[in-house]
Amino acid sequence: MGVLKKLLAGIGVLIALVIIAGFFLPKEFSVERTVVIDAHPKDIYPHIVDLKAWQQWGVWFTRDPDMVISYQGPDRAIGMRSQWQSVSEGSGEMEITQLDHNKQVVYRLYFPEFDMGSTGTLTLTPDQNGTVVSWKDEGGVGNNPIDRYFVLFMDDLIGPDFELGLENLKTVVENQH
Repeated sequence: MGVLKKLLAGIGVLIALVIIAGFFLPKEFSVERTVVIDAHPKDIYPHIVDLKAWQQWGVWFTRDPDMVISYQGPDRAIGMRSQWQSVSEGSGEMEITQLDHNKQVVYRLYFPEFDMGSTGTLTLTPDQNGTVVSWKDEGGVGNNPIDRYFVLFMDDLIGPDFELGLENLKTVVENQH
């Protein structure tokens, strides 16, 4: 009986330490990837400002071809929204919140299953080799100390999807010429 009490006390202390340590972890994350596309920003912009066009290059759509997607609001404009439901990729919604023609698209992303959101930005910067496309996602997980552990892994969770998505975008854009 004494060993069991010590084991339970040890487990309790370990859980308490994990929770306490969680309060000291960051509650905000930022993930960014870039690619150089051999094209002018005006040739890339239509593929990022139109949420319907994301199906041509976004990795989530190929991983779940049965994903149910709907669109609302004005096409290729502030207020354009997409909502999706997927067994394997989760459900969520995205809305364009800011635009700078041929330069930048800013969107709000929300996952109701996790009550978590973020802000994404796709930026087009011309350079001597074409256009540098930067894709950045930033958000927070709030004050829950357990959720803060997700911040430690966010780059590993979505960074590879950004890399592959940008490579797909590069292929789509460069092959249209």
